[in-house]
Amino acid sequence: MAYKLHRGKAARTGPAMVFCLAVTLLTLAGCRTPTDYHREADEVAYEIVAERQDQALGRVEPFTIERPSTILRRRLLEGQDLTMSGPWSLGTDRLEVIDHWPDDTYQAEITLDPVAVLPEDGPVKITLVEALQIGARNSLAYQLQKESVFRTALSLDLARNEFRDIFSQRIQSILDADTTSGETAAGATQTSASGWSRVLEDGTTLTAQLAIDLANLLTGGASALGIGGDASVTIPLLAGSGRHIQREALTQAERDVLYALWQFEQYKKTFAVNVAREYLSVLAQQDQVDNAEANYQRNILSARRSRRLADAARLREIEVDQAVQAELDARQRWIRAVQNYEGALDGFKELLGLPVDARIELDRGELGNLTAEMSAAMIDLTEPPRDPNEVVPADAVIEVPPPDMANAGRYEIDPDHAVRLAFANRPDLREAQERVFDAQRQVVIAADALGAELTLFGSVDSGGRRSGLGATADDAQLRLDRATWRALLTLDLPIERTAERRAYRESLIALERSVREVQALEDQIKLSVRNRLRSLLSLRESVQINAKGVQVAEKRVRSVNMFLEAGEAQIRDLLEAQSALLGAQDALTSAIVNYRVAELELQRDMGLLQVDEKGLWREFNPKEYNDGT
Repeated sequence: MAYKLHRGKAARTGPAMVFCLAVTLLTLAGCRTPTDYHREADEVAYEIVAERQDQALGRVEPFTIERPSTILRRRLLEGQDLTMSGPWSLGTDRLEVIDHWPDDTYQAEITLDPVAVLPEDGPVKITLVEALQIGARNSLAYQLQKESVFRTALSLDLARNEFRDIFSQRIQSILDADTTSGETAAGATQTSASGWSRVLEDGTTLTAQLAIDLANLLTGGASALGIGGDASVTIPLLAGSGRHIQREALTQAERDVLYALWQFEQYKKTFAVNVAREYLSVLAQQDQVDNAEANYQRNILSARRSRRLADAARLREIEVDQAVQAELDARQRWIRAVQNYEGALDGFKELLGLPVDARIELDRGELGNLTAEMSAAMIDLTEPPRDPNEVVPADAVIEVPPPDMANAGRYEIDPDHAVRLAFANRPDLREAQERVFDAQRQVVIAADALGAELTLFGSVDSGGRRSGLGATADDAQLRLDRATWRALLTLDLPIERTAERRAYRESLIALERSVREVQALEDQIKLSVRNRLRSLLSLRESVQINAKGVQVAEKRVRSVNMFLEAGEAQIRDLLEAQSALLGAQDALTSAIVNYRVAELELQRDMGLLQVDEKGLWREFNPKEYNDGT
């Protein structure tokens, strides 16, 4: 259908039509796909995270929430042919594409996982360092923490959008028909409306709109151009005015990103310590399996030996029964140790985010190296020299020596110094302190709402709009000398402020609560740090005592064997000695593992255990920190 312009108006309407066409083309050209929006959101969020990392942590490190398709979890499922419930077990890129799916490239790129290459057959062997990296890439809980940081960054971008230039473009076509007069009058209107708005940080709101109508009266052949423009400004003068009031949502969003980063930093430390604890605990369980198996073999030999001695009339039959019963008990302990080890290993896989039925094994050398390191540092099995002629009277005064710092570990530092370090480095304490400032700002916001509201509003309208049925030869022009100007001043007196009064009082209560939360956290930090230091001392003593206990138990087993051969001991003495050896061996392994875990927990509680984006830690050196820092 062709539209005819009214004669004599072509010179005026031509540029306007060109403008409408240009706006339309620009609008269509500006349309973007969901993939474009996805990438833009990522760019903005990652830029915010990097910006806030530098502010919150003093460093910028790689951060992404994208999980590669070939993470170890997926490779184990596929490579070891593990049980899966469906394609979702492998990842989103394996899901069946549903109708109207908006993004064909989502998760299409595959990144190889550099950690723990699968062997052709057999289990995957994982070191402690690899376990830390695997957990950071595979753990479902770890991924949730990263996504929480990312989402706060998106929220900050949305809050910033409140103070940006907001442009809008709307294009519509309207077809009108009127039969009320008995004759049909038809018309068409093509409208292009462009808008702009912006909120300034002091609360001033600016808006402007330009609308262009091309109206055609289809039944009469008339055409007309309509141009309408309007602009307005709103300025709060009393309550609600001021940069600190208007920016509050943005300020809080900026601080929320810092809080999320601090929380994630604390989570990384906690997660790394948990991985180390569970890794070493699994190795300790495996060591207990070996000890239980060795004890089982010793008891089998003892039962056989007792049978031979009884047949030679050198032992009573009741002692043979004791040996057989001990053999059965040892077998039960061995089976229980195996089951405990397998359960601990499955739990460790779940912690890392790996399938619990995956075939993996841990590096036993980690426990061996730890035992050797700790033995060299704090285990002294040499006996003090004794005078063979010295006889201590039975009624002599017994002196109980208290634990000392001899052979102390490097993290057994002064408690007050440790607490000061924790106060200076704990991210959760810093967050609690900053939230006090948040509560103070809320008091200011609530107090502002108690006052009167005075708002100045101004607007200007120029030009005129057209519709299809109202097409005439009259033109419309934007002329400020013929515009309509309006000004409005609104005053809302603070007569009814019950809700605002309640909000103000609650803000003061929230402030007091936030201060108490800081005080409570300070006490918790002091308690945890001091308890960790006490635990280190106790565990060090336990390591030394159990090491000597193993030495004594081994000596006792050898002695009882010799006395049994000589007929000067009973089979019960040997069984008790072997049981004591098993207990001492297990206790020593547990003490060594617990001491190492306590070292890591102390560093975590002091906020000095650094964990990078790969999940790897860097322990702090006490010599680098002076007292009072």
